[in-house]
Amino acid sequence: MLQPFFPSCHPPETGLRLLAATCLLLLTWINCYSVRWATRVQDFFTTGKLLALGLIIITGFIQICKGHYYWLEPVHSFQPFHDYTVGSIALSFLQGSFAYGGWNFLNYVTEELVDPHRNLPRAIYISIPVVTFVYVFANVAYITAMSPQELLASNAVAVTFGEKLLGIMSWVMPISVALSTFGGVNGSLFTSSRLFFAGAKEGQLPRFLAMIHVTRCTPIPALLFTLLSTLLMLCTSDIYTLINYVGFINYIFYGVTVAGQIVLRIKQPNMHRPIKVNLAWAVIYLLFWAFLMLFSLFTEPVTCGVGLAIMFTGVPVYFLAIYWTNKPQCFNLVTGKITRACQVLCSVVYPEEGPDSCGSEKTNGEGKEGALFSD
Repeated sequence: MLQPFFPSCHPPETGLRLLAATCLLLLTWINCYSVRWATRVQDFFTTGKLLALGLIIITGFIQICKGHYYWLEPVHSFQPFHDYTVGSIALSFLQGSFAYGGWNFLNYVTEELVDPHRNLPRAIYISIPVVTFVYVFANVAYITAMSPQELLASNAVAVTFGEKLLGIMSWVMPISVALSTFGGVNGSLFTSSRLFFAGAKEGQLPRFLAMIHVTRCTPIPALLFTLLSTLLMLCTSDIYTLINYVGFINYIFYGVTVAGQIVLRIKQPNMHRPIKVNLAWAVIYLLFWAFLMLFSLFTEPVTCGVGLAIMFTGVPVYFLAIYWTNKPQCFNLVTGKITRACQVLCSVVYPEEGPDSCGSEKTNGEGKEGALFSD
């Protein structure tokens, strides 16, 4: 969004951070105000993003038909790169997989998903091939117009691509990139906040995060906590370092989660499983996961170490807020007052204390739990 105002140089970092913070604040307000609004924003920006990527892909195919595929030929594609160590390949996989990082987000909102046993697998089956197709062919399109050096030097690849090939219509690309990132942040904010909400309901995070608004039923404390932790990420301006931090931490939890499926399948083979996956996929995933983790840690020990340090900052919070049960009365008094003040400020209550207007319907005198209430 700022690139057109700085045509001959990169936008200042302060301006980028302020713009990012403004977008985060706006999207947090929308998510706090209404779940319906948040989903509509997501639908609109996802549609805009796919239309823009479709334009890029079509332009790339036109370029190939014209014979502009020099950098797509294998003999030329890897000329600028000379680092073929196993560690660098593992790190490139870790960075590249960031583009596919949304595959697990829908699991966080199963309470608000209609018929999750059917629609959750269906959404994954549809979205993974679509994202793969769009991502691969968009990069193919970029390479028809830009060399690998230009790709690395560009601050916004789609904007540079539009300036080269779209002529007077090049203004479409900055808007498209903005739509893409705006929609992506909205989706992450919507789903990640539910992760904190669910963790608090299970007693693994401070219980205040499990509160919802008295009438809108939105998890405002969890959304605000997500906002604050996301704003902290603006402290670094190197997007690749940030991707390495987030990617390494995410993959640790992905591996633990997948390994947990194998353990539960062995220890509790008769458990009811509405969605069941063949364990062969879990084993294949863990082998690939071990490759990524070990060699990424070996190649970038400092970056991965910082990522681990960030992750372990949650340990003292867990011990103070959850594990330590015999807290002194003064500690409970202070935290109680803070919780009460936050409740009044945000107009939130625990789900079991909420009114029927939050989604529950009365049928023959029995309560029917609604969106955020069900377990």
